Amino acid sequence: MRSLFLALLADESRYGYEIKQALEQEFGETLPALNAGQIYSTLARLERDGLVVGQSVEGDSRRKRVYELTEAGRAALTDWIATPVPGTRLKDEFFMKLVILASAGLADPKALIAGQRREYLQSLRDLDAMLATDGARPAAELLAEGAVLHLKADLEWLDLIEQRLPLREGSA
Repeated sequence: MRSLFLALLADESRYGYEIKQALEQEFGETLPALNAGQIYSTLARLERDGLVVGQSVEGDSRRKRVYELTEAGRAALTDWIATPVPGTRLKDEFFMKLVILASAGLADPKALIAGQRREYLQSLRDLDAMLATDGARPAAELLAEGAVLHLKADLEWLDLIEQRLPLREGSA
């Protein structure tokens, strides 16, 4: 989120609420709900780190502040823009959970896989419903469609895990 905030402050100063609105306008329901506390704590950390500076609005009894990038913030934004997002996911929480719980005999691996498959399928249904109702935001639609593709790949991966890992029923 930090880098998104820097990007939103790149062309103009904004209040925390304006940052929240800009994110919601672009991503709609695909973005987890942001509360004011999250927004302002992120802005406070950015200010503490010297990436933004906040100015109090004179005459505002609510202590409203407007934020803008510092030179260090512009440099951090430039670095973020130039750096590709990592493509590999070698720290998959579900897989690590499955392997450790199965090897310790704490859970039935087949039951864990079945539960995860149900979770992925429910997530697919939720995304399909979201796509059916929220077609007005191209960024949100593309983000949801990307998530659908990842979930489909995850479902195929579960099949591969079942085929290739030695899974004993009743390990728990």
